[in-house]
Amino acid sequence: MPVLNEAAGIGATLAALQPLRVAGCEVILADGGSEDGTHEAAGDRFDRWISAPRGRANQMNAGASAATGELLLFLHADTRLPANALQWLERFAASDRVWGRFDVRLSGNRPLFRVIAWFMNQRSRLTGVATGDQAIVVRRSLFERVGGYEPIPLMEDVALSKTLRRYTRPYCIRASVITDSRRWEVNGPWRTIVLMWRLRWAYWRGVDPKELARRYRS
Repeated sequence: MPVLNEAAGIGATLAALQPLRVAGCEVILADGGSEDGTHEAAGDRFDRWISAPRGRANQMNAGASAATGELLLFLHADTRLPANALQWLERFAASDRVWGRFDVRLSGNRPLFRVIAWFMNQRSRLTGVATGDQAIVVRRSLFERVGGYEPIPLMEDVALSKTLRRYTRPYCIRASVITDSRRWEVNGPWRTIVLMWRLRWAYWRGVDPKELARRYRS
């Protein structure tokens, strides 16, 4: 899990992961330089805390290097796994598939958020591309073979998906992770949709991810 100034929500996020820890899963937090007490707020609800250069790609690569398991699950700090996540991961591990992702649901109660999530999941099934909000899972051997996440400041999840789908399409877990809808609520859902599609279109056209990150932040 890449973290950066997540003190406000990290406790609840990690509390939801404790059943997986009991079952033997490692929880590794890769910190990009938090200054708000994220470490203290996390308490003892993780197995390893590592520091990494800021940027989700860098932090997730560092976390993967520190992990000891064969399955790597990349989870954003504002995303909660479903209660039956372990059963789905065991099913994935027993299959011959090498990577996959969960369906996603936005946390807000607005009906529009259900529609947005449905389109996100269907688009992912059609294209074989996953976003970080969908909690990407990949076997370590393949992750290392492709060189991990490309060290770019935005679209690292899309870039990894496009590389992984050369080997096989993703295993689409129909159970939904719940991703915080605050970005959609603060900026407005339609404005956010337009922004994300413009960024994806620009990335497809070859615009430098550094420029895309600047547009995203602004």
